[in-house]
Amino acid sequence: MNLRNFIFRFTRKYMRFLPDSTYLRLQYWGFTGRKLNLRNPRRFTEKIQWLKIHDRKPVHTEMVDKAKAKDWVKSRIDSKYLIPTIGVYDSWEAIDFSRLPQRFVIKTTHGGGSTGVVVVENKAKLNHANARQKIIHSLANQKATPVLREYQYKDIEGRILIEQYVEPDLKGDLEDYKFFCFNGEPRFCQVIRDRNTQETIDFYDMNWQHQPFVGLNPDVSHGAIPVAKPECLEEMIDICRKLSKDEKFLRVDLYYAGGKILFGEVTLHPATGLGFFNPDEYDLILGDLLDLNKN
Repeated sequence: MNLRNFIFRFTRKYMRFLPDSTYLRLQYWGFTGRKLNLRNPRRFTEKIQWLKIHDRKPVHTEMVDKAKAKDWVKSRIDSKYLIPTIGVYDSWEAIDFSRLPQRFVIKTTHGGGSTGVVVVENKAKLNHANARQKIIHSLANQKATPVLREYQYKDIEGRILIEQYVEPDLKGDLEDYKFFCFNGEPRFCQVIRDRNTQETIDFYDMNWQHQPFVGLNPDVSHGAIPVAKPECLEEMIDICRKLSKDEKFLRVDLYYAGGKILFGEVTLHPATGLGFFNPDEYDLILGDLLDLNKN
């Protein structure tokens, strides 16, 4: 373990009491090897750290709570874009599996990405012990979220959300479009494919021109086959504008399945601002798109 890695881990475990700016500077240097400039941030990843400190709103907690976010979304766009909710539960023991359909998805209301998510394609084959362990572990980790200084998660009421199953494509992938919105305007769409085999990442601009960079995981390559331009791209862009209009930065995740656009989630700080771009210059290029003086 090198010095930077040691400081990153030591700070996260033992020095949570530090002021936000000091803590984030140590975390950023420990993880990226770069000095964090909070007075005049230029990189996208630097500006995400700045937002953690200077852009906190009560509504952010509602936006990232997977259950309550649906009401927030309905206040801005049509409810037809929402994945139907089957139930919201305070504990695993409160779930009556006999009343659930054969296929469904279990999520914790605060989990990000695949964290705290169990996809059930056949209820009869569900390993209840493994599923329970994953969900309980995710709920237990909720109080640790301030360690990343993402305070929007701190006051979420940790619950379990069960949603309707959404049918993926023939390869088992659910088409997932992640729109990077800067000051209310979507500028890039990140498409992640083949998560279950060899994950690929591709970025496209709003004219669906393929971009020469990868992020926020630089170890992943572009897909061998281009992503077809969605027929509903303009509708997706309109949705993203409506959802991100009051935010300096927001990533809006949408699915396209069965000929329908479906809302996935919104993210204020992708990869908690500790991701990498390849080539590295795109950290600066995306940073230039984010005006911290607007919104």
